[in-house]
Amino acid sequence: MRRARARVVRRRPDQPCRVCVGELVTHPGDHLMSSAPKQPPASPSADASADGSGPATPSPPGCPAHRSNSGGGTGLLPLSAAVGAPDPRAVYRRLRAEWGNVAKVELEPGVPAWLVMGYRELLTITRQEQIYSRDGRKWRHMYDGVVAPDSGLLPMMGWRASVIGSDGAEHRRLRKPLDDGIARIDQRKVRRHVERICTDLIAEFSERGSADLVNEYATIVPMLSLASLFGLDAIEGRELLDALIALFGSADDSQAGNRHFEEILLDTVRERRRNPTDDMTTVFINHPNLRNEAERLQSIVVMISAGNETVTAWIAHTLRLMLTDPRFAARLHGGRLGVDDALDQALWRDPPMNNMPARYALHDTELGGRFIQRGDCLILGHAAANDDPAIRPDEGDEEPGNRAHLAFSAGPHVCPAQVPARLITRTAVNTALNLLPDMELTVPAEELTWRPSPWTRVPVALPARFSAARIPLRTGRG
Repeated sequence: MRRARARVVRRRPDQPCRVCVGELVTHPGDHLMSSAPKQPPASPSADASADGSGPATPSPPGCPAHRSNSGGGTGLLPLSAAVGAPDPRAVYRRLRAEWGNVAKVELEPGVPAWLVMGYRELLTITRQEQIYSRDGRKWRHMYDGVVAPDSGLLPMMGWRASVIGSDGAEHRRLRKPLDDGIARIDQRKVRRHVERICTDLIAEFSERGSADLVNEYATIVPMLSLASLFGLDAIEGRELLDALIALFGSADDSQAGNRHFEEILLDTVRERRRNPTDDMTTVFINHPNLRNEAERLQSIVVMISAGNETVTAWIAHTLRLMLTDPRFAARLHGGRLGVDDALDQALWRDPPMNNMPARYALHDTELGGRFIQRGDCLILGHAAANDDPAIRPDEGDEEPGNRAHLAFSAGPHVCPAQVPARLITRTAVNTALNLLPDMELTVPAEELTWRPSPWTRVPVALPARFSAARIPLRTGRG
């Protein structure tokens, strides 16, 4: 049976903020995100302005003890607006022209952060754990009332008992189960299974002669593939998918999506403890580095959540390139550039995580000519860093085979699942192109719109048409 849903405790409009009442920051669901320390990190310059050059006094949204006439906004560019722009690279270039390689942006109304857009600056913060921590409990705005307890940012940015929220030896301890689990994957078996999933999905719409390649294909393939690895059925996979879309949106339904996502996986963890099987869930349950239920659950949460949303974006952008970019579309007619080139181009132009949360400064420091205050939040601007003129001095296209991009980040937290992610994405794209060889988009590429998120850039839809054909099912997807 599923657990009863946890209650989200929201602050009343007339209730003082956490600064006033000494409230603890807790996970809105249960014990899985532990309480943060009561005291904010000390800083000699608590009233630093957005660019570190002078005083400013941010107001915690809605707290009667801190109300001002400012309305709580920062006046900064919302990060979700950059991700959802028709041309995000143009937005990042304007930001770079104004700020340099480290720019102040807004994560949600009233919540500022630094967006790190320089290639070298991004390498700096990912490799220097002694200065830039992955631990969300170091974020000063969690204590000064700027981030509300019901913020949609918390499922992505709040601390968890997982590899994502740790540094140093603790990170290495929690990373090993992921590395060991991925090493167990039989790539041939996975490729065949993913091909069956893709064929069956296409069979559902092939006779119609049209489909939405995002919502009927790219969004579903990775979740069903990952669900199968962890011993979940197709129905549970679809439930996880709906919850994840809300979680990555970092909007009002983000916390509810996170709770439901964890509920499904916690049920699976407890079932596997009673009845072990040969799947990834059982591997995590039995791994000696994972000490309790929370760590086991959060390890699975990381694997499935990160793997699904990012692979969805990668499939969608690769298909978009293959169908709209003349260099890749020619592949269907014997052209020079093929699927692997499109896969790499998508990683340069639209990395699976356009922006990645986050690092938190452990000391007052300087980065890219900006003063970074202790406890400040820094967002990894993968897409912007890939477009840094210091590494791409001309306007030419990326050289085929060049994989020096930062799409998978860098340093100790570099993505551990690059090989299976590429395997799933490549199989999904190849299967669609092989079964629907005359496929084409029904709208101009410049008219595509994007799901709201400050982190990932996934098309709302990829409407396509093709010659109607009956494609037999390979297997059932139960």
